[in-house]
Amino acid sequence: MTIAPGAQAPSFSLPATDGRQLTLDGLNGRKVVLYFYPKDDTSGCTLEAQNFQALRQDFAAADTEIVGVSPDSLKSHDKFRTKYGLDFTLASDEAKTMLEAYGVWVEKSMYGRKYMGVERTTVLIGRDGKIVRIWSKVKVPGHAEEVLAATKALD
Repeated sequence: MTIAPGAQAPSFSLPATDGRQLTLDGLNGRKVVLYFYPKDDTSGCTLEAQNFQALRQDFAAADTEIVGVSPDSLKSHDKFRTKYGLDFTLASDEAKTMLEAYGVWVEKSMYGRKYMGVERTTVLIGRDGKIVRIWSKVKVPGHAEEVLAATKALD
């Protein structure tokens, strides 16, 4: 399935770090930044998480929930959050159903070897559950600031 701005965001239900089952319906009425990342505690993913964390209060002031999603386990997410002092939700999609629904579980290539992995992508969902904007193949520097600006422009 291909997602696009203006379309209804695919629904999901995932275990999350704050002990709850995270669902799209449960986030309804708020703006949501879903950022998909490959792996906990790797350099690019750590920097991206730290950048979102640094702007956490600004996102909260814009009534926007930040949710990081990767195929890592909740145990891995908990260690990652503790190590870097992250206080936003990380959701675990070990089955990769949500990653596939959002089109971010893709074939990648490194040193000529092909493998399946997460393409670093951010999806901004409006209060109505519709996709507002998609950033594909994200480059981390300056990205969290760009997402925050787009979030603030929504209201």
